[in-house]
Amino acid sequence: MDNHDLFFEYQAQTTQHPIALEIASAEGVYLYDANGKSYFDLVSGLAVTNVGHRHPSVIEAIHQQLNKYLHVMPYGEFIQEPQTILAEKLCRLLPSNLTCSYFVNSGAEAVEGALKLAKRYTGRKEIISFHKSYHGSTHGALSVTGNETKRSAFYPLLDEVNFITYNDPNDLDNISNNTAAVIVETIQGDAGVRIPAKDYMIALREKCNETGALLILDEIQAGFGRTGTFFAFEQFDITPDILCIAKAMGGGMPMGGFISSKEIMHTLTHNPMLGHITTFGGHPVSCAAAIANIDVINNGLLDDVEAKGQLVKELLTHPLVNEIRQIGLMLAIDLPSQEITQQVVSKCLEKGVITFWFLSCPASFRLAPPLTITFDEIKEACETIRGVFDEVYKQID
Repeated sequence: MDNHDLFFEYQAQTTQHPIALEIASAEGVYLYDANGKSYFDLVSGLAVTNVGHRHPSVIEAIHQQLNKYLHVMPYGEFIQEPQTILAEKLCRLLPSNLTCSYFVNSGAEAVEGALKLAKRYTGRKEIISFHKSYHGSTHGALSVTGNETKRSAFYPLLDEVNFITYNDPNDLDNISNNTAAVIVETIQGDAGVRIPAKDYMIALREKCNETGALLILDEIQAGFGRTGTFFAFEQFDITPDILCIAKAMGGGMPMGGFISSKEIMHTLTHNPMLGHITTFGGHPVSCAAAIANIDVINNGLLDDVEAKGQLVKELLTHPLVNEIRQIGLMLAIDLPSQEITQQVVSKCLEKGVITFWFLSCPASFRLAPPLTITFDEIKEACETIRGVFDEVYKQID
């Protein structure tokens, strides 16, 4: 059997109709299939490869760490240089109340740890989340995900999780003295790149302050330069009590984390000891890659992110398009229907441009290209997408 047959015979599938594009290699903003055809990766592996595929600095850091050691002990017992350097580097990037990092393997694990931490520190049980949110597919993360289609097949989930409407100030009154934490994506990703009002985010922060609820910001998609600042919350004049990060953190390596103050994080060390534990979290190779990744982003990569996003928005304005929501290089393009969106995504793939859909916003497709994409590459890729728009528009006009 060839790889295609092996894939369908022996690998568990996540849908009944996977894309099944066989990847042979990747470099920069391009993927290459087994036949040598190139594809613009305009979704960065779903907001993972912000510095592009196989960035030379990331690859070099991986090689250097491979020559030292791989896994040596579950997280938090041995002193491992890549972990300590990464923790210090993140501390220098973040506000003064976010100084203590706990490294895990993924975004869902970061959310799991953050929820446990908030309940442990406050002694409360209620979690407030948001309709149309997405925080992961493990039981705890799914419990705070506001997509009923995703949730309902796996009941019962966590008790005392309540949902409010994103960017609606009136719903903030649901946050009370019984609330352990409010978990919110700074920019709602899977809902179709929903960008809140600055005043709303400030009011949310103030409501958490009033009630003693911890504010958990999920920047698993929006972090590491995706929105034009290193962290999206920098644009809203607020600071979370707990920050969840992952996806683009490792420059293509599996990496996640949740970050808080030393005081809050200390509660996981006792009553019970090992209140949270991970075997492979903070893997030294992933941490080494993350250090290099941060350095690449901070070496001028943020300067043009918003301008690049604005160019994409300008080039993809078209009669077929109802709306484009954009912040930095995080975009949702609304089309007339789910069926038309599926046509566009499929036709773009045929023509060598990878886009993707949203689970909670099926009439839109997402774009989140590597931050390293050039203006000329944006023009070339968008010309192809516009050609698809023209083709589909003629069929429905």
